[in-house]
Amino acid sequence: MSTVQSPVPGVFYRRPSPDDPEFVQPGDEVSEGKIIGLIEVMKSFSELKASASGKLKEFLVENEEEVSVGQDIAVIE
Repeated sequence: MSTVQSPVPGVFYRRPSPDDPEFVQPGDEVSEGKIIGLIEVMKSFSELKASASGKLKEFLVENEEEVSVGQDIAVIE
């Protein structure tokens, strides 16, 4: 099992914009480097990428929740 951690502090988003579908959902297969979310800091967005290949087990934070550096965001198994 592997966790995806936030590289920066900010607000976590599970979709590219409010009208778009989520990047991934729990149960989806992901490959290392796949975008699973965005982190916004002062109107600048950073891509949050899967740290390993496998199945996205769960997100540990809610959409639009504030996160800190190094905080676990998702679990991949």
